[in-house]
Amino acid sequence: MLLSNLGYYSLVLGLILSIFLIFYSINEIKYKLFNLKISLLSILFLQFFTVLLSFFCLIFLFVYSDFSNQIVYNNSHSSDPLFYKITGTWGNHEGSLLLWLLVLTLFIFLFNLTSKGQPKRYKLLTIIFQQIIISGFFLFLLITSNPFNYLSPIPIEGLGLNPILQDPALAIHPPILYLGYVGSSIIFSSSLAALIEKNINRDWTVHIKKWILYSWIFLTAGIMLGSIWAYYELGWGGFWFWDPVENVSLMPWFCLTALFHTIIVLEKRLILKSWALVLAIATFTLSMNGTFLVRSGILNSVHTFANDPERGIFILIFLFILIFLSIIIFFVFQEDENSINKNIFWLSKETSILVNNWFMMYFLAVVLIGTIYPIFLEVINDHKISIGPPFFHKLIIPFLIPFLIFMAFGPKLKWINDDLKKNKIKNIFILLICLLISFLIIYIKGKSYLILTILFTASFYLFFVTLIDFLNKKYNLGQKIAHFAFSIFVLSILFNSIYSTEFSANMKIGDEIKFNNGIIKFEKIETFKEKNFNSLVGSFSITDKNNNIFSLEPEIRIYDQPKIVTSEADIKTTFFSDKFLVINLIKDDDYFNVRYQIKAFMIWIWISVSLLIVGGILSLRKK
Repeated sequence: MLLSNLGYYSLVLGLILSIFLIFYSINEIKYKLFNLKISLLSILFLQFFTVLLSFFCLIFLFVYSDFSNQIVYNNSHSSDPLFYKITGTWGNHEGSLLLWLLVLTLFIFLFNLTSKGQPKRYKLLTIIFQQIIISGFFLFLLITSNPFNYLSPIPIEGLGLNPILQDPALAIHPPILYLGYVGSSIIFSSSLAALIEKNINRDWTVHIKKWILYSWIFLTAGIMLGSIWAYYELGWGGFWFWDPVENVSLMPWFCLTALFHTIIVLEKRLILKSWALVLAIATFTLSMNGTFLVRSGILNSVHTFANDPERGIFILIFLFILIFLSIIIFFVFQEDENSINKNIFWLSKETSILVNNWFMMYFLAVVLIGTIYPIFLEVINDHKISIGPPFFHKLIIPFLIPFLIFMAFGPKLKWINDDLKKNKIKNIFILLICLLISFLIIYIKGKSYLILTILFTASFYLFFVTLIDFLNKKYNLGQKIAHFAFSIFVLSILFNSIYSTEFSANMKIGDEIKFNNGIIKFEKIETFKEKNFNSLVGSFSITDKNNNIFSLEPEIRIYDQPKIVTSEADIKTTFFSDKFLVINLIKDDDYFNVRYQIKAFMIWIWISVSLLIVGGILSLRKK
């Protein structure tokens, strides 16, 4: 009870500080005092500390299994391992929002700590916009999603944490993803402040570019961790399923990627100011939109936290206010870029970056429509439809081909003006080699898809061009690694799609079945008792077409609290493929459903995304 009260009133104090910071900053700007008798940095730290104290109170309630707290009761059990008691803190709606608020207050404190050379009015305006967002989240928590609700009478035992959340990758996935999401709020607030102050110059661009990169790095890492978790934990055997909640994390990533490239142009030539602001607003809007969709109960997904329309309406109204405010500020304070008189030549680095942005916006539009359209259709005529991978593949793949070609030669172009004839013969030769390699791969595999051949060609072209460029020139290392990593990423997905195989059958102990020139034998099953679940571990002997024999031991877990059965895949990973085996119970039968998959080049998908993140980290360095 004491910790719950301390946590709750810490949030109340944090809200009071947020309101104080808004009015104090407005007063400083209105009367142009700027003497800052009160240290804003100290108040920002105090605000962060109040949320941190509240967050630690919630962690202690989970660790000590205090079931007088409602979300501890709903999301924990005394038999849960300590690690999952701690991570259960943010494995629910209320706790995840508290974590979001913690990151919001941390980022505005760090922003002001690292902005000592920036104009005072600009910093004050950034604080105002950021505190409006923060106060909105404080109100959301305190009014609709209080993490410190008291239960009476106090239950003896809790309901337990959802077993699919009891996983190390998913435990660290939300905090990292939130660092990416919340970084977009700083970009949003800073952009509006710079727009009002007409402070969009090279100094501001250099300053905000780091925050864009921080946000992009964390968002990329968060998406990757979620993808890895879905791959091995849900038993699907894939890394991306165009699940609606996966999509809402991908949409701000497209915007952030486009924004980072636009900022490079803005830093170099001071053009595309309005477009950069639009992307900054859109990135934050999409991050908030993801919060609304996940917590409103509108989306049906294994990732969703809550099913409460009241909470969704609160976020929707708050999001509408922020968007409406930002649009008014954008049109009132927008600078006339025609007066700058800096034209963009059709063949230049600026044009290539602009084309990159067009592609990113197209991919974003496809994902947005594929995610939102079923919702609108259900609202209009009460018909439920599901949009799956074929929709996204058919619309994205044809445009991915020119995107890869542009990505290959765009970075090599000069600023302002370039010559098309430069290295023309070498590029055509590389393209022909790539076409030949792609044709041989498709022909040997026995497929005859023209679009697949061309996509392979474009991917290999990007791979070889970035590899040659990477080996020849050492400057701008971050960009070269990131583009090279993206080429590996696309190639890994393509190889995965054409070389992966799958076998599924119902088997009982002792069965031996032939498949694809191989043999799978169900040897035995053993039972184990763990702290909070019973485990059935199957032993399978697999002989491949080369007569290599190896063993896999998939697992079925039967959790006590809550009563849920999960399947844990066993995966044997090599540089070229994953051997993936998962089993499921069949009710009232001695048989188990056995699904064995060979997933080609899976490890390279994770390696390529990790390299992409490394490229982003290296780009933080000053040239």
